[in-house]
Amino acid sequence: MRIAQVAPLVESVPPKLYGGTERIVSYLTEELVRRGHDVTLFASGDSQTSAELVAGSKTALRLSEKSRDPVLQHLLMLEQLRDRSDDFDVIHFHIDLLQFPFLRTLDCPSVTTLHGRLDKPGILSFYREYSEARLVAISRAQRRSLPKEAQAFLVYHGLPRELLRIGKGRGGYLAFLGRISPEKGPVDAIAIALAAGLPLKIAAKVDKADMAYWRKTVKPLVDKEPSIEFIGEIAEHEKAEFLGNAKALLFPIDWPEPFGLVMIEAMACGTPVVAYPLGSVPEIIEEGRSGCIVGSREAAIAAVGKIDDIDRVAVRQCFDQRFTVERMTAGYIQLYEKLLLSRQSKGHIHGRPLVPVPGPIDVQPIRSM
Repeated sequence: MRIAQVAPLVESVPPKLYGGTERIVSYLTEELVRRGHDVTLFASGDSQTSAELVAGSKTALRLSEKSRDPVLQHLLMLEQLRDRSDDFDVIHFHIDLLQFPFLRTLDCPSVTTLHGRLDKPGILSFYREYSEARLVAISRAQRRSLPKEAQAFLVYHGLPRELLRIGKGRGGYLAFLGRISPEKGPVDAIAIALAAGLPLKIAAKVDKADMAYWRKTVKPLVDKEPSIEFIGEIAEHEKAEFLGNAKALLFPIDWPEPFGLVMIEAMACGTPVVAYPLGSVPEIIEEGRSGCIVGSREAAIAAVGKIDDIDRVAVRQCFDQRFTVERMTAGYIQLYEKLLLSRQSKGHIHGRPLVPVPGPIDVQPIRSM
């Protein structure tokens, strides 16, 4: 198939530091190329890919020295895509909302993966207006925020099997990985670690929007407690050591997390996860096998005290069984084929013949629950 992947321009693909969406786009793109598909990646010019790269901006916008309006840059990239839309059998968007008016003028099957939170005011009205759009939810929890009439399919994220190796957890510390913001729960993570009597290492970025929260709320706790270490953002190659040496990953979120990529990164390292039961957490974590789902700080402290009872090999097996890039890509290929077969039945498909994809993945629409 001839497939276009359309990525956000805020980070490169893959991102140099933080960036969950761009990381998933990279894994999917490279696996599609490995399977023999003709892939074109629309992304920032400093992206690294084996696909054909079409630069929507010279460099990733977040780390660029020149301030650029992200909306303008994305609209210009969509114009580049419009000019080449006849070159593709399927277009796969990862850029949130800007493309939806554009889809109605596009004579090519398309799908949009919803990477962010959907519990915002006006979301239901927006997706009702564009109810003909094909969507991918990354968890059933995320799907609940969409209207019933939305055409949404479910595909979980996946990582390359060889990306992260299983660790032995002998560092003697707890880990917090991601972003410093109230909804990610860094204050709860600090409180849990202190009460459990274990060091906590925080590898996280601080966005401009969260700088005041960092300075007023989190940093004073880090400065006060010698057992709390703030590392800052870490790159992909640093995660295996950081997560693999941790006794557990703390994930005390206070929002409906659509997926939580860090959970499966920890699982790939054999590191159990202690998490609050919000958003996708009950779908990702298998209680007692890949981690503990807890409803309070007190329950989290108790879970940390028993975390060595969880077999790290079994944690890794949970990852291998459900969250690999091979499984994710198989799901997307089946979805692409559904879109193409639907178009073929209407008598105007183009491109090479379809090849059925074997395997246990069966992408079906999911309804609001």
